Amino acid sequence: MPKWAKGSLDRWTQAADIRSGKLFRAIAQNGKLGKGLSPQAVYLIVRGYAEQLGITIAPHDLRRTFAKLAHRGHSPLEQIQMSLGHESILTTERYLNVRQNLADAPCDHLGIERESL
Repeated sequence: MPKWAKGSLDRWTQAADIRSGKLFRAIAQNGKLGKGLSPQAVYLIVRGYAEQLGITIAPHDLRRTFAKLAHRGHSPLEQIQMSLGHESILTTERYLNVRQNLADAPCDHLGIERESL
């Protein structure tokens, strides 16, 4: 996790006095913390920020973008699978539309050289 993200999370959990449970929570008008965010709340938050930016996006778009950026950054598929909560690595591969790269295949990286004849 990047230091800036860890620092932000530490400040939030300290300010909100969160010691366990869900990290993101609703805040009532009286300032009391809820137990979490409903799917509808997440949808409304994402749509609200998207509207401010003049774009159309849904929470699932952000989830897919996270996975694709992690994959492009060479995060192991197994780690992406766990982050997304997929039971099968095949689901993650389909989610990312992973295909064999024949121009840079795994066999190109084995370090095996043929002896000169």
